Amino acid sequence: MVPSLDIVQRTLAVDVSYTISRMRVLERLPGNPIGINYRWVDERTVALMARLPSFARVVGLRVGHEGQIEPLVSWYRDHGIKATFEMVPGHYGAGLGREMARLGLFQSGFHVSLVGEPERVAGAADDGLAVEQVTTPEAMEDYLDAYVAGWGIPEKDHNQFKHNVRPWLSQAGWSLYLGRLDGKPAAAATLYLEKGVGYLADATTSPTFRRRGLQSALLWRRMCDAGRLGADIVFSGAAPFSESHRNMVRAGMRVQFVRSLWTFA
Repeated sequence: MVPSLDIVQRTLAVDVSYTISRMRVLERLPGNPIGINYRWVDERTVALMARLPSFARVVGLRVGHEGQIEPLVSWYRDHGIKATFEMVPGHYGAGLGREMARLGLFQSGFHVSLVGEPERVAGAADDGLAVEQVTTPEAMEDYLDAYVAGWGIPEKDHNQFKHNVRPWLSQAGWSLYLGRLDGKPAAAATLYLEKGVGYLADATTSPTFRRRGLQSALLWRRMCDAGRLGADIVFSGAAPFSESHRNMVRAGMRVQFVRSLWTFA
């Protein structure tokens, strides 16, 4: 697969759609305690707001949006939210960088996006390792146990977090996966499918079970299922040179771009 701006735009659109799908689950909580909000710049560019840093993002900025940056900065600052403005090669122009710097943002990090074609045959798994799609409330509880352990969610927050996200099981376009090692819940991951694009999202492994091949097995399973469900592209993201990045390369995915992350000083 040869990366292109068309593929970049397709994957960005699905990234945004998945993130908003997650945010709407939280938005339905009584009183909207996470402070979920959205502000569309145009049909491809959106500012996402929440009290959770992973959701406070501006996605899709491109040349011509220089005049939109100051109102967005003010919007976030008025709500006390420290957001990340994401810039993608092919959309970036020097004027965008100058405007963000003028307003006190700085280039604070990078995030790599990888893309590939769906697989047709799953890779071999280690003995004792199994991946299953979560389809029952009982399996969902095991998925949540692996999820909170993998992401290091404080134990005092486990019950509330699980209550908040149990609706994931019935979200349109979502497929949840549970990795087991010797029958024990060990890893969790999501496949989000929209318009022929599969997003390999939100994968994590409990520290007790890391370096046993669970993430690779979850990648292969989701890539195969994406192809079976009609996707012609799969994509994901990771911190550059992280183990997740390396696992995706081993699974045949390739870098399509490295986004720069701009934040408030």
